[in-house]
Amino acid sequence: MIFCCEELKCCKYSYINQENVRITTTPVIEVRELVLDNCRSNEGKIEGLTAEFVNLEFLSLINVGLISVSNLPKLGKLKKLELSDNRISGGLDVLAEKLPNLTHLNLSGNKLKDISTLEPLKKLDGLKSLDLFNCEVTNLNDYRESVFKLLPQLTYLDGYDVEDREASDSDGEVDGVDDDDDEEDEEEDLDEEDDDDEEGVEGEEEDEVSGDEEEEDLGIEGEVEDEDDEDDDEEEVEAVKGEKRKREPDDEDDDDDDDEDDD
Repeated sequence: MIFCCEELKCCKYSYINQENVRITTTPVIEVRELVLDNCRSNEGKIEGLTAEFVNLEFLSLINVGLISVSNLPKLGKLKKLELSDNRISGGLDVLAEKLPNLTHLNLSGNKLKDISTLEPLKKLDGLKSLDLFNCEVTNLNDYRESVFKLLPQLTYLDGYDVEDREASDSDGEVDGVDDDDDEEDEEEDLDEEDDDDEEGVEGEEEDEVSGDEEEEDLGIEGEVEDEDDEDDDEEEVEAVKGEKRKREPDDEDDDDDDDEDDD
């Protein structure tokens, strides 16, 4: 989503604000959501807002000083338009011509007084949500019944349907835009899970390698200990043999002495 809070000029790859500071952003043809709240309109025009935004689906022009919608560019793919807190009093007939696929329209806080000013919205066949909070027209008797009768395509008026059931969050979203965001979030979650799985596998492999190395070390140590034991046994045998050799000559001398005594 592209945000801007000042008057701007629009070129294909960046915005240039009134201080001539270039702000790099998405190419105009790729922009799908644009927020220009609190920008100041000039004779009903927002400088830089043109029909070049061919893929724009969401446009917010809250509190920009509009008194008419006649100077809005033709945006064939626009679905949601925020026009609250302006000074629009009529002239809504151009919306069907310039924004034929509009599904959500917010005109809260404008100067709409009569139900008849809403009649041009009948031509917006896809319009399913209309907001008129803080417009004088909401003070009329049977206001809700009259609007639903005038615009039978509407599902929600001021956030509630004809049976006073509140709209869900999903009903307030622009079809496609938020779905894509959800898909991106899901893809990021899946990527994170894959990374975690890979880290887990690597950790298991490292543990297995460490275990194998430990077993090999233990085997080597065991072999060394066995060799040491064998060396000790051989030394003990040699020591015993040495003692026997020492004792044998002594025994022979003792036998000779005994023979002499007998004589």
